[in-house]
Amino acid sequence: MNRDRRLRIAILNRHFGARFGGAERYSVALVEQLAARHEIHVFAQEIEHDFPGVSYHRVSRPFPKPRWVNQLWFAGRTWWLTRQGFDVVHSHENTWHGQIQTVHVRPFRVGVFHGRSPFRRALKWLNILTSPRLIVYWLLEAARFWPLPDRRIVASSESVRDELLTGYPQIAGLLSVIPPGVHLPVAAPDRAGQRRRLGLPQDVPLALFIGNDYEKKGLPALLAALGILSGLHLAVVGNGAHIPAFRKRAESLGVADRVHFLGSLSDVTPAYEAADLLVHPTTEDTYAMVVLEALAHGLPVVVSAPAYCGIAADLKDGREALIVADPRDPAQIAACVRRILDDAPLAAALGAGGRNFAAGCGWDAIAARQEALYLMLAAVARA
Repeated sequence: MNRDRRLRIAILNRHFGARFGGAERYSVALVEQLAARHEIHVFAQEIEHDFPGVSYHRVSRPFPKPRWVNQLWFAGRTWWLTRQGFDVVHSHENTWHGQIQTVHVRPFRVGVFHGRSPFRRALKWLNILTSPRLIVYWLLEAARFWPLPDRRIVASSESVRDELLTGYPQIAGLLSVIPPGVHLPVAAPDRAGQRRRLGLPQDVPLALFIGNDYEKKGLPALLAALGILSGLHLAVVGNGAHIPAFRKRAESLGVADRVHFLGSLSDVTPAYEAADLLVHPTTEDTYAMVVLEALAHGLPVVVSAPAYCGIAADLKDGREALIVADPRDPAQIAACVRRILDDAPLAAALGAGGRNFAAGCGWDAIAARQEALYLMLAAVARA
C-alpha cells in the first residue's frame, strides 16, 4: 500500500463544525489529521470551520424544512457535485453514494422494528407506507447499506456495529469499527480563569453537562439529581434553543440559581477546564465523544451504563468512571456524584484512570486507520 500517494477526497456532512455535535467533531478531527497528506474537500450546508489546506463547498438548502426533504436534496446535490474527480467520497450522512459510509447513530430500520411484536411490526409497516417522510428515510438507508464491492461501512462504535448487523447482516464483510479519538491536553487547566471567562462561580463544586439534545442526553434526571445535591452547581453546554424550556424546569425544581446555561460553544475546552466533573446520564448515545474528551482532561466522569452509552462498555466502573445503571433515576445519579464530591482520593484516581484510558485513543492512530481505508478503496478503483 502506497501511503505516500496524495488522494483527492470528498467529505459529506450537512453540518461541519465542532459545535454541531459528536458526529461532526469526529468528522472535523479526521479532516484536520489528514489534510496535510491529502486534498480534502468538504461539502456541507453549514460550515463553521477553517483549516489550512481544506477546500470548503457550501451546498444549497432550498428546502430547510421538512428535514426529510432537505436530507433528500443534500443526498442528490452532493451526488451531482462529487460524481467525478474524486478518488474517494466519504459520507457521514444518509446518502446512496459514497465509497465510505460512516454511521454514528442507530440505523433507522433497527429503531423502527427491532424488539417489536409481529402486530406492532405490522403497524409500523403501515405507518411507513403511508408516510413520505418515513419512506424516504427507509429508502435512503437501504441504498446507503447496499453491499457494493467498492463500498465500506464504518461504525463509530461497537454498539453501532452490532445494530448494523442486526438490520443489515449482508454488510458483514464490508463493515469495520473506527471509534472517535481525542487530543490529550498538554497544559494544566486554568480553572479559575476559565470560570471567569465563562461567567461561572468560582468557589463552588461544578458539574458539567454537554449535549445538544437535552432530553435524550439526560438533563431532566440530572436537574432532579441536583435537587438532592445541595451546593453543587451545573454548567450546561449545548443547543441554545432548549434553554428556555429547561430553565423553567430548573425553576420548578428550585435549582435555577445553581444551573448555568452556556449555550453552544465552538470550543468546549474552556468548559472542561472549568469543571470538577462531567455527568453524562444519556438515555441514547452510540459512543459519547464528550465522555472521552472529559477523560482526556482528567475529569472524573459519571456516565450511563453500556445499554445507554457505547463508551461505557470500554470503561471499568470505579477505575475510569462511575457507571449509572439507570440514568433515568435521579437518586442513582446523585449517589455517584456524591461519591466523587465526598471522596477526594476516588476523584483523583478516576481522573488519572480516565486520562490513561484516553491516552490510548489518540486521533493520529484513528486517522491512520481511516487513511488505510481511503488508500485501499482508491487502489480498488484503479484496478
